[in-house]
Amino acid sequence: MTSENIFLFYPNLIGYARIILALISFYYMPSNYMVACWCYIISGLLDAFDGYAARYFNQSTKFGAILDQLTDRCGTMCLMVTLSNFYPEYMFLFQLSMTIDIACHWIHLHSSLLQGKTSHKFIDMAENPIMRLYYTSRPVLFFMCAGNEAFYAALYLLHFTEGPLLAGISLFRIICYLSAPVAILKALLALLQGFIACKNLAIVDVKEREVIRNAKGQ
Repeated sequence: MTSENIFLFYPNLIGYARIILALISFYYMPSNYMVACWCYIISGLLDAFDGYAARYFNQSTKFGAILDQLTDRCGTMCLMVTLSNFYPEYMFLFQLSMTIDIACHWIHLHSSLLQGKTSHKFIDMAENPIMRLYYTSRPVLFFMCAGNEAFYAALYLLHFTEGPLLAGISLFRIICYLSAPVAILKALLALLQGFIACKNLAIVDVKEREVIRNAKGQ
């Protein structure tokens, strides 16, 4: 029986394309906002297609899940690094946002794998109802992720141009103002996610310590 090559699964191939587009976007972020934006947006849109491909071809893998997470996190992080250069007076807030995003997602993914979960988006009924809604409702998850990206993307574009005007107001500025609460809420949800993950890790620790104590008592 021929073994499967996980690295050549269709969703993972899409993931590699996302990485290439993201790298192109990072290169042009300081100088060419048109190229940077289009590559960044297409990379983000492909995120939905790799999930669909994984389900359609029954090719969901732990490697693909981690690749997807890392691409998302690194993409947002590099955009915020650029924003820190464009808006140095708000550098601390961008640093704080990056720290919350990366740390909370990492500990959540790690705790999920330690518990034997097949997906970082799997939410037990016993866990927090807010996070259950966040990860099991596709419209909610899409709205939060899109709103968060829209906020940082609008900030990025405003460094170069005000964009089209609507009733005398910059379209990019309108998007920035409307999406700001979503970005703040997503950061708060990430903190909640990290808190729940810490509790889950503590449960894993307690169980492992009980096993060790029982083994020594025998």
